Amino acid sequence: MKKPITIIAIALAAVVALVAGIWAYRYWYDRKAPNFSGREDIYIYPWTDPESVCDTIISHGNVKNAASLRRAFKDTPSLKVGHYTIDSTCTSMYVMRMLHKGWQTPVNLTLSAIRTPGSFAKKVGAQMLADSVQVSAFISSADSLGFKPSMLFTRIIPDTYEMLWTASVREIMERLFKEADAWWTPERRAAAGKQGLSVAEACTLASIVNGETRYVPEQPAIAAVYLNRLKTGMKLQADPTVAFCFDYKLNRVLKSHLEVDSPYNTYKNYGLPPGPISCPPKSCLEAVLHPDSHSYLFFCADPSFNGTHRFATSYAQHMVNAREFQKALTARQKQNGR
Repeated sequence: MKKPITIIAIALAAVVALVAGIWAYRYWYDRKAPNFSGREDIYIYPWTDPESVCDTIISHGNVKNAASLRRAFKDTPSLKVGHYTIDSTCTSMYVMRMLHKGWQTPVNLTLSAIRTPGSFAKKVGAQMLADSVQVSAFISSADSLGFKPSMLFTRIIPDTYEMLWTASVREIMERLFKEADAWWTPERRAAAGKQGLSVAEACTLASIVNGETRYVPEQPAIAAVYLNRLKTGMKLQADPTVAFCFDYKLNRVLKSHLEVDSPYNTYKNYGLPPGPISCPPKSCLEAVLHPDSHSYLFFCADPSFNGTHRFATSYAQHMVNAREFQKALTARQKQNGR
């Protein structure tokens, strides 16, 4: 009788050892072995449940052992809203703890080519948890941050900013304002003063330059034209300000549009408009702070349509340039069947 009992005991011991070995291996694998083959960005929303997140991660195909990840997520009570990055060094248990404890990875908020507060709100809403409606409401309300909606673009420098995806609208705006304040160093403020401009006025003029050209090498020359006009008491007569009056919905600024009654219409009003007509990039701001030195008072698009302009000191020469451009434009439109 002893022999069968011994065999049973050995068999049971083997089973126990096997089970223990499997459990130990799983325990080690779940906590110590990297279980992912590539980088993956995960966004957790307030309504997201652990099971669906686990399924989503597995469906993306970067998980080496799906069972390991499911074990890690089993009975997970909750996940923290946020943006997280999984890479090839992560274990299953680390990923679960990261999402459960809220160990977020910052995101890049990129701001560029912004013409209106609405487009700014959309860009923020497209990249952050805060939606565009919340951003627009914050901008339009009287707020303790102390800015007028019309002067918003004197407080924002287009760039890429690293911050948490879950940042509130207030946190986002405070960060952007802080970065803009830092960009406006004493040296840059002095450069604006040298041109007879305040920071807000420099931003406003830079926004007009931004509306005239995206060709960076020519921006200092165009900035100088407008500065020359300001110094001589001429109206700026800037087409981008008229386009702004029509919410940038015009395909082309016509003579009839120049009569629009608005303080932003620089064809009817002297000096700078009340505030920026877009969010000027750094290149336009630098162009205003460090303009070219010339005596030009006029410029017109080059008839070659290469994105550059022809400059003139006299109105007569400007009209020659303008007629050449109009002739080239008419020929181009006929060629295109318009």
